[in-house]
Formats: sequence, structure tokens, C-alpha cells
Amino acid sequence: MNIHRPVMLLCATLPLLVGSISAAQAAAPRPITAVPVFEQWRETVRRGNDELLTAGLGIDALRSAAAPAFSKPARPTADEARRRAIWSSWRGIADLTPGGGFGDVYGSLQAVPGREFSAYARIDGARQPHRVLVQVPDNFDASRRCLVVAASSGSRGIYGAIAVAGSWGLAHGCAVAYTDKGAGSDYYDLDAKAGFQADGTPASQGALAFIPAGAAATQGIAFKHAHSGDNPEADWGRHLLQALQFGLQVLDRAYPESAPFTPANTRTLGAGVSNGGGAVLRAAEIEGDWFDALVAGEPNVSVAGTPPLYDFVTQAALLMPCALLAEDDLPQPPMSAQALPVWTQRCAALKSAGVVQGDDTTAQARSARQQLLDAGLSADALRAGAFSTGFDLWRAIAVTYSSAYGRYGAGEHPCAYSFSAAGADGRPGAATAEARATWWSEGSGIPPGNGVVLVDGNAAGVEADPLRGLNCLRALGKGDSTDAQRVRAGIAAATAKAPRRGVPIVVIHGLDDGLVPISMTSDRYVPRARKAGAQIAYWRVNNAQHFDSLLAFPDYRKRYVPLLPYMFAAMDQVWDHLEDPMHALPKDALIQPTPRAEAPLLREQLSIPAVTTLSNR
Repeated sequence: MNIHRPVMLLCATLPLLVGSISAAQAAAPRPITAVPVFEQWRETVRRGNDELLTAGLGIDALRSAAAPAFSKPARPTADEARRRAIWSSWRGIADLTPGGGFGDVYGSLQAVPGREFSAYARIDGARQPHRVLVQVPDNFDASRRCLVVAASSGSRGIYGAIAVAGSWGLAHGCAVAYTDKGAGSDYYDLDAKAGFQADGTPASQGALAFIPAGAAATQGIAFKHAHSGDNPEADWGRHLLQALQFGLQVLDRAYPESAPFTPANTRTLGAGVSNGGGAVLRAAEIEGDWFDALVAGEPNVSVAGTPPLYDFVTQAALLMPCALLAEDDLPQPPMSAQALPVWTQRCAALKSAGVVQGDDTTAQARSARQQLLDAGLSADALRAGAFSTGFDLWRAIAVTYSSAYGRYGAGEHPCAYSFSAAGADGRPGAATAEARATWWSEGSGIPPGNGVVLVDGNAAGVEADPLRGLNCLRALGKGDSTDAQRVRAGIAAATAKAPRRGVPIVVIHGLDDGLVPISMTSDRYVPRARKAGAQIAYWRVNNAQHFDSLLAFPDYRKRYVPLLPYMFAAMDQVWDHLEDPMHALPKDALIQPTPRAEAPLLREQLSIPAVTTLSNR
């Protein structure tokens, strides 16, 4: 789940949700044997002021709150759409503030000339394609061939992992392959009958990346994660594998004299955060020596036999606005003055519905808080969840994922939710061509945001129940209705299996993660995977929450450290081991870093686990 400026926080921070790991005895996933066919191949040269890593923007332009301009606001060129997408993806994932350490203490922002290849890929049986893209730096060495593979965090577009895999992989001279894993920012305007082409430019015809079924009879806005008719999460691992396979085909095309490039002769590393981390763990299940190692940051994977993460999300959407009134010293934003009246009203509504106990707001808040703690949420994660609560992310996530799990089309959501463009007054209306043109570049893949609003069909009428829609979303994961059975079947289809033996895996998670809580995900996944024989190192990081980009706010950098330095360190250590087995793989660590507050971040503050070698053990 991504931040630029406060008005864009909502649209950029949605990484989530539910996968599950089954018992070790679960049937192994079927092996992947067929070579996928990739469509709509595009190759572009990226050098000079339009290179691979920052599209020529550099650190100063990436830090700017002003998006790179379109020469014609309603009709951006492909290069302009790409440049803005890269700007948005960097700002949504990384802490780029002065003194934050990116480019100095960890990570790289150095310009990388090279070539870029993109295409559409399709999972067997899927109704809609997913995007794949490969960046090949000019300094790629075919004699030391390597490929880093990543899936976007959250539901972001194709560049959604550039701050993680791109920054690390291109700096190491590796090709980098990406997938949007069946989600992404290919929104479709059902009123204007307009979507996006392979190059990211808006269009009303041609080989669009997404055209929802029934588009002619529906109004509003559709987007792939919610309205594709697929359940993309069920195939996250396959999406990542197809990105790897596309990467190998790209290298065959880019260096025909050195072909074939295969997993046997090309070093491969899978890496990702949030949903991208979940995709990495799902890829770990697939039989075959596709990956040499995998690094998953704050993955959203759950364990079979425990409540799926969807259950927590719907509970948080219902209870957290009230529960946070029982917490002191919440991080800002959201601003307390704006949130308190709304959260107080939620407590009163929950009391009237019999969901919480207490005769006053204080007692009601404590009752809601205790229910979340009883569900397994830590007090620190609850406090960090204030951001997601203040910007109504829980509800947006629940609507999107329930739609995907149930494979509902646009206009079919069983809880009467839909999405629309926002008119000039912020109410549902028609999208302007200028607003529509920004969606591919800046959309988070889960509205609201970027001129798209979530419409609650339950809120109409004088006597509308403010909890009706939330209770409906919750019942989809727990009830026995036909729709609930349909959604639960989708959750079950996304259940993860134990990873195959032999591939080194590093899992990294912040103890204060308020969006994908460690206690409900990694803490459950790692022991079960080890029981199945997996080779896993587990780094738990104190004072780390889910969104590095939130450290742009002074109150957040006073409390928290970024998680990406640990991703880069783990990839370094794994890579060193693959290069020379005398370097040991990472070991388990409980990491105790110190937030930087207003001072520049120093590497010593991060307490990154030391590298060990066999010679000094």
C-alpha cells in the first residue's frame, strides 16, 4: 500500500492483501512447463534525459510535489506518461526527503542508460492480461548475466517496484523484470468508453490494456484489480514467474549472440514489498529452479487455519475509527482536529448497533480497541494504522478485494459500492479528458484518488445506516450467503502453499506495520514454512511501519525508520552468497534501529545485521 503530497496520499498508499499458506502437507502447485506468449511487444531506447531509473528526473525533480508536465494535458505522449509514472512510483514507495538516506546511505539514484521492453502477458484461463516490462542497462554483462524480478507493491502500475528492484538491480548491472500482477493503473472510463494503450496513453480503441466485460451497459470507472473478472491474487506467483520468463526472452532478443538465457545460466533474484512481497512468496511455491533466491518485504501472506487478512481489514474498517480514540499521541497526519468528530460519531454508531460497549465515547473506544487487540493486532500496529483509518483506506481495500475475490464486474458489487469520476464539486460526475489522462501515470490501482471516488450505494436516503456497507463487506468474509460463499471461494483460491525446498528466502517485516500486521502475516508464515523445510531468514524490524514514503512527514520520521534499507541489505547479502558461498546467507535478526527525527540518517542508526563469512565464524 504511497505518498506524494497530502492530497495524493490516499491514491498512492494501497498495498494489500490476502494470501494464505496451507499446511506443509498441502498439494504442491502444478509445475510450470509452457512458455508463455507475449503480445504487444514494445522496445524503446532510454538514454540521456530519459534513462531507465528516473526517466532523467534525478533526485530534485523526484522530490518535487509538481508532477512532470504533459505538453498537452489531455493527450500526453508515451514518454510523458512514462516519466510521470516513474515520478509517481518513486514518490509512492521511497523516502526521498533530504537527510532520509536514499542514494547516500542505501539505494541508488544514479542515471542508468539502456533499453526498455514491454508486453502483455496472460495467465492460463485469465480474462485480462497483465503488464510485464524489462529494463536492460547498457552495462549488462552477458558473461555475468543476472535478472532481478519484481511485482508492484499494492495494486500499483508497472513501475510500482522501480524504487526497490530497479534501484538495486540496475546498480548491479542486472536486467530488471516487472509485473503489475493483474492489477495496475489501467483504469477504464465506462462513460467515455476510454482506457489506456500499451504505451500508457489514453485511447478509446485499439489494443487497450483493460476493457471490462459489460462496459457498454455500465457507468462509472472500472479498474483491473476490482473489475477484471479474474482473481489476480490467486496467481501472483505465476505473474512473477511470467515476468521472469519475459525477462529471459528479452535478453535473448537483446543479446542474440549470447542466447539462450535460461534460469540455469542466468542468476535470478525475486524481490518485492507488500503485495510484491506476497508475490515473491507465492512464486517460492512453484516447482522448478526458476529463482536462485527471494527477498520479501512486509509480505501480506497469511496462514491457513487462521482468519484471512480480509477479515482483519473489514474489522479495521468498522472498528478502528472508534478504537483510535483510546490511543494517545497518534502520528500526524491524519490531523486530530479533523478526525475526532468523525471517529466520535463512529463510536456512537457502533454502540447503537451493539458492536461496542460503554456509556460514553471513552468506554466505547476502549471496547473497540480491545476487540482489535484480541484479534491479534499489537498496540503499536494499531497506532500506526491511524493513517489508513484517517484516509479511509480500509474501506477502499475491502471493496476492491471483495470484488476481485468474487470475480464481480463493474456495477455488480454485492454491497452496492461503485467507483466514479469526481466532478468539480467532488461529487460523482463525468471525468474530464485532462483528469483521465493522468490515471495511468498516477493511479494507485485502488481508488479513491486522482479524481476517482468510491461511491457507497448504501448511503442514500434520510435514514441511511452509516454501518450498512461496512457490515455487508464484513459479512462477505464470514457469512453464508451466496455472495459470501463466492468471496470466500476467491480467498481460498489465493491460499498459498509451502515454499519449495532449497531456495534461500529472506522475509523482512516492521514490528509497527499497521496495514499488513506482522503478527497476522509473517509471524505465522515463517514458522509454517520452516516446518515444511523452507530455508528462511527472518528480519523483524522495530520502529518500522508500512509506508516509507510517510517519513516525508516530520512526525513519522521522529517515530519510524524506513524499511527499504533492510531490503537492499538483504539483497546484498544474498547476492554475495550466490557470488561466493564463503559469504553466509542472512540469519534471523530482531533489529533495533533509531529513527532519525530531523537529523540526517546515518547507517549506524539502522543496525543492519552484520555480514558473516565462513572464515570468521
